[in-house]
Amino acid sequence: MIYLDNAATTMQKPQEVIDAVVEAMTSMGNAGRGANEASLSASRVIYDTREKLASLFHAENARQIAFTCNSTESLNIAIKGLLEPGDHVITTMLEHNSVLRPLYEMEMSGVELTIVKSDRKGRFDIEDMKNAVKENTKAIVCTNGSNLTGNYVDLKPIGTFAREKGVLFIVDASQTAGVFPIDVQDMCIDVLCFTGHKGLLGPQGTGGLYVREGLEVRPLKCGGSGVQTFSRTHPVQMPTALEAGTLNGHGIAGLNAALSYLERVGIDAIRHREQELMRRFYEGVKDIPGITVYGDFEDFNRCAIVTINLGDYDSGEVSDALLMDYGISTRPGGHCAPLMHEALGTVEQGAVRFSFSHYNTDEDVDTAIRAVRELSEEEE
Repeated sequence: MIYLDNAATTMQKPQEVIDAVVEAMTSMGNAGRGANEASLSASRVIYDTREKLASLFHAENARQIAFTCNSTESLNIAIKGLLEPGDHVITTMLEHNSVLRPLYEMEMSGVELTIVKSDRKGRFDIEDMKNAVKENTKAIVCTNGSNLTGNYVDLKPIGTFAREKGVLFIVDASQTAGVFPIDVQDMCIDVLCFTGHKGLLGPQGTGGLYVREGLEVRPLKCGGSGVQTFSRTHPVQMPTALEAGTLNGHGIAGLNAALSYLERVGIDAIRHREQELMRRFYEGVKDIPGITVYGDFEDFNRCAIVTINLGDYDSGEVSDALLMDYGISTRPGGHCAPLMHEALGTVEQGAVRFSFSHYNTDEDVDTAIRAVRELSEEEE
């Protein structure tokens, strides 16, 4: 199988990630729940992972990193923990349902929502975002990279503007964490939400959020924390405030190993390789008869995603043919990005997404190009 669905999850992980999870399964206890070596070992691994994430994202300190199961949980914590009835929030048509659905839920409880429009190439104008700000605007919630088109969103101008206006800036880094450089302080990010199983190359069920020092977020959950047992309320100190219950220590051990791998190999090297593969595929398919490519390819500093359609064929049919006839795994359908499909005009058809990892090869890409060309010829 040629796996080209890395925007959903990076299937191929560094061997040390697999080894770390296996080792943790045989040795790790419950962090913060005892003074025995198994518990202390878990605590050390989890703290070291916080340190590595804080360093990767240039956070003020490791305490500002809280662990979650994925970006969806992180975004729910941020959105529901910061917005209140009467607040106004701004987002974009580029967003994933992990942003949109919590915002729609908050809208039903009295939060005012503005969605900045996108053009047919999946781009929005920051001036539209600026013009949407009101006196009661509490936050801007924005992706760093579209999971559908692969378009990269430059965060610094948005963050700088938001900070000047006293508006919170919440970022969905699902497609960029571990691939693109993120500096939460330089980019004026108040909350950064990320998952471990994509560009960070960790196991599924891992993720987290950075919360700017001094910003309090209402917890989504409360319960066991390992500290302040006799208090009737959950601790308010970070990161415990957002980490009720037992953490996925085994998964975090794998994430720890993945972060060491990223540090050793270099995220710049990984990004450049993935973009090289993405560009090779784009150049190979863009002029094939019947093929429509979505997104902005004027600049190749973008996520390693190329999304296409073949004529009027349903995207599911094309993806199935790629898998059954060529052994190529892609992602068809709506990609949990309904507004982006509205902007692209692909609500009924969906689209076929090819997303690349640095583990893919030139041969993988060339096989995919050949497959698209042959499917196009069959259509004729």
